[in-house]
Amino acid sequence: MGVWRIFAWVGITAMLIMDGAAGSDPYAAQRDEMLRTIILIAQDEGFETGRTKLDKRVLEAMQKTPRHRFVPPDYRNKAYANRPLPIGHGQTISQPYIVALMTDLLNLEPGDSVLEIGTGSGYQAAILAELTRRVYSIEIIEALGKRAHQTLADSGYANVQLKIGDGYYGWPEAAPFDAIIVTAAASHVPPPLVKQLKAGGRMIIPVGTAFLTQHLLLVEKQPDGSVISRQILPVSFVPLTGGGR
Repeated sequence: MGVWRIFAWVGITAMLIMDGAAGSDPYAAQRDEMLRTIILIAQDEGFETGRTKLDKRVLEAMQKTPRHRFVPPDYRNKAYANRPLPIGHGQTISQPYIVALMTDLLNLEPGDSVLEIGTGSGYQAAILAELTRRVYSIEIIEALGKRAHQTLADSGYANVQLKIGDGYYGWPEAAPFDAIIVTAAASHVPPPLVKQLKAGGRMIIPVGTAFLTQHLLLVEKQPDGSVISRQILPVSFVPLTGGGR
């Protein structure tokens, strides 16, 4: 198994959009529109998610990260639309609002160590890398992992470590983690991931099956090792694959 090292709301919105529009980035206006959409959806969904306002640092990361680099060339004109997009091998890149919400729910700090299960395109890892000290990401599909590795490297993300493997079992050598994010739907919360989460840490994971209702679940580990969880909102993710399911 290989391992790679890759080295007021109106006011906030205006500031982020003004920063994003600077320079000659041809995608800046599309990122600005994506950010407006995320903010509006967060307000609308706030009663259900408990997050009417997403953290400014998360919004800044979404504004800064070049999502168009993480989608196939044929879909780059849709890269900043609030919708999932295919990335090959039956997998997708999640819609921007869900990426922002899941990231926000982790309550990340700059010094945190985060585990991601399901690298996919590498976009979520890039968002995490903007916010934390170290990101560990696992992808079970080798071709996707290699592509994500290259995209992250080409985009200058130096604090992501990626490996090919079965994410169900986590990354015990790098544990414990301040936060864990799972980007595919599991039938249950994997016990190895709970074990690798620090006391006081948070995990965000979609739970359910491909043919029934899935719910985004927030799992919080207590100081005594017990966990509490709550459903955030219904979602639709590709299934988590590999052993142990």
